[in-house]
Amino acid sequence: MPDMLVKLYELPDFKPFVDRVTAQGVQIRRAMAPEKLLVTRWVKEHFGDHWASEVDVSFSNKPITCFLALHEKEIVGFACYEATFKNFFGPTGVLENFRGKGIGAALTVVSLHEMKNLGYAYAIIGAAGPVDFYRKLTGATVIEGSEPGPYKGLM
Repeated sequence: MPDMLVKLYELPDFKPFVDRVTAQGVQIRRAMAPEKLLVTRWVKEHFGDHWASEVDVSFSNKPITCFLALHEKEIVGFACYEATFKNFFGPTGVLENFRGKGIGAALTVVSLHEMKNLGYAYAIIGAAGPVDFYRKLTGATVIEGSEPGPYKGLM
C-alpha cells in the first residue's frame, strides 16, 4: 500500500463530519491516559499487533494522538497520528458493522485538523489502504515509489 500526501491547508471543515456521526449516537473524542490498556487491547483484538503497538505509542505523546469513536460507551473506531513517524496519519480502523456511517471520515478529518494545528502544512497517510477513500475525502495524492516506503523490513 502506498503512502499519500495531504494538503492540510485544503482540508474540509470537520464539523459536518462530527455532526453526522453525533446524530447517530457516536461520539468522537481524544483518548485519555486511563484508557490506554483498554484501547490497545481492543485494537489488538480487532486489527492486530502492529496497529496495537502504534496505538500504544500514541498514548506517549502529549497530547495523546489517538481519537476514538464511541457508541454507547463502546469503542467502534479509532484513529492515530504521529504514532510510528512524525507527521504520519494512521493507523485508523472502524468495526465492520459500523462502516459506511461516516465514522472513518470523521476520525480522519478530526485527526488531520489536529496535525494542522501542530503547524504542519502537509501530512502523510502511511500505507494508505483505501486510496480512493482518502483521495475523495481529503484530496490526498499517492506518493509514487512509497511502497513499502519507511515500513520496509517490518516484521
